[in-house]
This record gives sequence, structure tokens and C-alpha cells, in this order.
Amino acid sequence: MSSINQIVTPLDSAVLESKEQYSVYFKIVQHAFRETVNGMVQHELCNPLEISFFKQYAELLLYSLEAFRVKYLYDEEEKMKIDLTESGFPNYLEFRYLINDLALKQDHIAKLPNPESLKVEFLESLLKYKEPVSRRKLEQAASIVYYTSVEKNYIFRRFVQGKIVRIENNPEAPYLTSWAFYDVTHNRPFICFMYFDLYKTSVSEYTEEIYEVLEKTADRNMNLDMMAYAIDKKLPKLLPKKFRKLDVGPLHNVFAKDEMEITHIILEGIVKKNLKLSAHAMSLTIDEIVSTGTFTEGNFFNKQKFQMWENDKPEKYVFAPHRVMQTLYDKIPESINQLTKEPIEIPELTL
Repeated sequence: MSSINQIVTPLDSAVLESKEQYSVYFKIVQHAFRETVNGMVQHELCNPLEISFFKQYAELLLYSLEAFRVKYLYDEEEKMKIDLTESGFPNYLEFRYLINDLALKQDHIAKLPNPESLKVEFLESLLKYKEPVSRRKLEQAASIVYYTSVEKNYIFRRFVQGKIVRIENNPEAPYLTSWAFYDVTHNRPFICFMYFDLYKTSVSEYTEEIYEVLEKTADRNMNLDMMAYAIDKKLPKLLPKKFRKLDVGPLHNVFAKDEMEITHIILEGIVKKNLKLSAHAMSLTIDEIVSTGTFTEGNFFNKQKFQMWENDKPEKYVFAPHRVMQTLYDKIPESINQLTKEPIEIPELTL
């Protein structure tokens, strides 16, 4: 496993250099994400409707990670970059490259050999000549799988809009919509929910306008009050009643290089052999604001009502395997006791 520790670190990202590093990294990220979703369901951190949307966004992210895995498996030229700030996830540019690749997939496929011919060459090398398949052929095979199996529509984009759904028995805010974005500054995913009512319009008449404003106004991490005011101002027929924002990450693991306490404790534990190489923890922060009334802005001829918001203290959670939880309690008990809930245990990952 010596190659795991030989990670080149330019100023803004760590580069995965070998198949072993890719394998370990993707296993950690996929495991952490799936188990975080399971932990959220088990501990009811969101209501069932929010969880159903969260799962859909998580699946997009996991699909994108699998696409990265296939893309970089045998590619000697390009190396995947992991963000070095408080993230632990792939650098946002990786998602852009993925979408650009798939936009030109037919051009790329045309330059690759016929899959059937490649299959015959593989069999000849292995069975007839008893030789390993050349790296070049493996690269071509991986590229064929990548360009023919990855669907552009399932890639997590910088902004992903969810549908508007009607909520039964919730007269104050009978509608809910969600959206997700991959923040370019933080290089990690955020998921937002907005509960609202409509004034003198219908969902069918106002949907496109709502979607357009959300993409232009709420596509990056910001204070929820600011986000709510901007949406309220640009959509006079929409009456927002509650916002929730889920900040997914950072993912603390062997590949992270940030200055955060939890990351530092995990890296120290791995170096001292107290923790396994697969040791990790996922942080999750949930922000919520609720409308407590309205106020009016503007002059006599151009008045507009806006919501007044009440902020709750952000909820902070950490998901980690048992051994990591013990180490965090041992090393930073004060920080762990400040969490909204004691760390949520997830299964250990075996590499």
C-alpha cells in the first residue's frame, strides 16, 4: 500500500496516481455516502419526502463517481483531482470534464477499435499466447465501457432541479420543491428544500419561472436568509414558508488535506496504525429558517410583501465507524459534545 501515501499535492488538489489509490478512494466515498443516507433515514434527520429527494441526488453523485472510476481506471495521461479544501470530494472541474466528454462521445467512440475485435485480441493474448493484455488495450477497453455505458443525464451537475410536489394536509405551505448544487468554492454537494404557497397563480403557470429563478439565485452556498430574500423578491407570486439546506461533507479520509480537527485526528490515527487506511467520517450540517410573518417594501404604487425569517441554530452531525468514533471521543471530546447528536455509527469499510 505504499503508493497510497505517495499523493502529489499541488496547491488546490491531490492527484490520484495509481489504480490502488483510485480503488481505495472510490470505495471510501461510495461507502461513506451510502451509509450517510442510511443513517439519516434511521435517525430521522429529515422527513420521508426530503429523504426520497436526498436519495435521488445521492444516486446521481454515486453514478458520477462510478463514471470517474471507469474513466480513470487505465488512463495514463490524465489524473483525477480531489479537492484539498474542506471537501474530500472530486474537484468540481472533474464533473465539467465528464459532461464535456459525453457531449462528444460519438467522436471519441469513432476513434476506438471495434469492441468485438478487441475481445478477440484479449482472448488471443490470454489463451493462445499466454501473455497479459497490453496496457494500451486495457485503456481502450475502459474507454469503450466509459463512452458506451455512461449516460450524460445521470451525471451530477453544478445545479440539479427537483420537481415541485404537492403536500397533503399542509395548508400553510402546500408545495415543496428541492434542488441540489455542487458548490464551486467548497467542492462539495448541497441539497436545498423550499416549502411554499402560491398567490393568484397555479403551479403549471409558475413552474418555469420558479425553476429559472432558483437556478440563477440559489445555485451556490450562501446564508439562508440571503437566499430566501432573493427568491422572495424575484418571485412575487410565490410565498416561501420554510427553507432547509443540507451541506454534505466534508468527507474526512486518508486523501483529505484540510486543516479540520476530525481530518487531522483520522490522518494521525492512520499514520500511527491505530486506525485502518479505510478510516473515515462524513460531516453533515442542516440549516433551517421558518417564516414568522411578513413586512412590506416599496412605495404606494409598487408594494411587495416579504417574509420575515427565524433562524434555528445549524444542526451538525458526524457519521463514522465505531473505531473512528472512539478515537474522536478520546482526542476531541469537547468538539464532539458540541454536535447536535452524538456521532452516528456507520459500518466499517473493509478494503
